[in-house]
Amino acid sequence: MWFATGLVMLYVPFPSWSDEERLAHLPPVDTGMVSVMPDAALAISGVSDLPSQFRLEMLAGAPVYRIMSPEGRASVSAVTGAVLTDVSPADAERHVRLVFPAAQPQLTAAIDADQWTPTRKFDPHRPLYRFALNDRDDTVLYVSSTTGEIMQQATRRERAWNWVGAVPHWIYFTPIRRDQEVWRQAVMWLSAPLLISAISGVWVGILRMPVRAAKAGASLSPYRGWMKWHHIAGLAGGLFVVTWIFSGWLSVNPFHWFARTDFTPTQLTSFAGWTPNSRLATTAAQLQRISGAADISFGWTGGTPLMTARVGSSIALYNAANGDPVVVPDDALVAAAARMYPKAAISRVQRLIEPSLYWYSHHDKRPLPVLEIEVSDASRTTTYVDPASARVVGLIDNSARAYRWMFDFLHDYDLPVLLRNQPARDILVWLLSIAGLIISVSGVVIGWRTLKRQFN
Repeated sequence: MWFATGLVMLYVPFPSWSDEERLAHLPPVDTGMVSVMPDAALAISGVSDLPSQFRLEMLAGAPVYRIMSPEGRASVSAVTGAVLTDVSPADAERHVRLVFPAAQPQLTAAIDADQWTPTRKFDPHRPLYRFALNDRDDTVLYVSSTTGEIMQQATRRERAWNWVGAVPHWIYFTPIRRDQEVWRQAVMWLSAPLLISAISGVWVGILRMPVRAAKAGASLSPYRGWMKWHHIAGLAGGLFVVTWIFSGWLSVNPFHWFARTDFTPTQLTSFAGWTPNSRLATTAAQLQRISGAADISFGWTGGTPLMTARVGSSIALYNAANGDPVVVPDDALVAAAARMYPKAAISRVQRLIEPSLYWYSHHDKRPLPVLEIEVSDASRTTTYVDPASARVVGLIDNSARAYRWMFDFLHDYDLPVLLRNQPARDILVWLLSIAGLIISVSGVVIGWRTLKRQFN
């Protein structure tokens, strides 16, 4: 089951609503309607520390601020200054119609969770309004009842293929996946005994190789029929079976072996150069100089207030205090990153213009070029900074490097050279998966016949 569903997942991933899709569908921000300035919106939200997210976008035909921090999240109307705490089904439908003007959305239910929205990231937005778009793809859309944001979409094709793809592969059945720890334990204790079985199978297969197999032309296996298929396939692909089950087991970080490191709020505040007295000082006139942007984000880098306007994949950076276009120099970004690590020194700085072994796009899209800034601490912590947006976009340390090779590589074969030269990676995964399928199917047949003889 895992080999077959893994092949499906090569081409049909689990449904998602990516940031790229959000930007592609959102209408441009109508800055002429903005009467509440960013500083005022931040004060109204009640957020008193550095926001991790602070953006302006459209909701149901009106601009709204989306503000998030470790304290919580808030949506503030940029027209009235009202804090949005409850979005009605009618407003949600109006927003969907603006985002998908060619569709005919129909509210089908207000749900707590279903097969396509089981994870904890949806919890702040429940209940979710589920809309049928009635388009040719039979798309289902999920909208937050607390913020009005679109949170998920799933087409008929995605839903159908995922029942023979990600759902069984990840054990993503709603009753199990709704409880994070139950799901984690299920994956861990399904994988562990299978890993032991695979390792012992490889070892027994090696022991069963005839001594004469070392001679030219001699058979590698003393068996015939299904036993021979199982033995030869196991010798050829057994190591792959072991490493794939092992890396899949690591996906749930068994026994918390790997430290999942991320930036702390203190580090992000240091990079931003933000203090409780920091202001953006953006005026209506400065906002109105930005046109066509689906998303305008606000923040600080090294104490400088910035606005980032995004149109599709393009990014334009402005000084938030005067509205002028700006480019933050690399040395200023390096200095801002250095403030995140007061007890370590910068040991290496490199501007990456193409993917590397640790910075590449696979399941998620990562920006290029980026600054790769390594410090001389015990973990060789490396920070990635996007010059286009002047924001930190990634972090890796020794624990994450080990996990990259023991999980990402062993499970996905996601070397940049293979990803750049498709279908090279797909061909490799297909060949190894076919070996795994032969091992699995022949093992089931042999096991069934053995049990049948015992009970007869």
